Amino acid sequence: MFEFQNLEVYKKAKIFHLESKQLISSIQLDKITGNQLFRASFSIVLNIAEGSGRYSKPDRRHFFIISRGSVFECAAIIDTLYDSNSINKDTFVSFLKKADELSRILYAMVKNLSS
Repeated sequence: MFEFQNLEVYKKAKIFHLESKQLISSIQLDKITGNQLFRASFSIVLNIAEGSGRYSKPDRRHFFIISRGSVFECAAIIDTLYDSNSINKDTFVSFLKKADELSRILYAMVKNLSS
C-alpha cells in the first residue's frame, strides 16, 4: 500500500471525486462543464498522491497547493450549477461543505510544509 492511501484527505478526496462523477452522470450537464468537473475533482486526488511522493517539503507543498486550487475550481463549478438551477440547494450545500473540508485540510498541510 502506498503511504498516500492512508491519508484521510486522500480518502475524502476520492469520495468527493466519486460523488462528482455521480452528479455528472445524474444531471443534464453540457459536455464541457461535466468534463471540467470530472477533471478538477480528479486533480484533487491525483495531486495529493503525487505530492505525497515528493521528497522535499517545497515539492510536496506545491502539489498540495495545486490540489487545493482544484477544490476551489470544483466549488466554482458547483456554484454556477446552482445558479443555473442545474442542482438543488441540498446538493449545492452538500458539495460545498465537502469542498470546504478538503480545502481546510489541504490548507493545514500547506501551512505545515511552509518554511
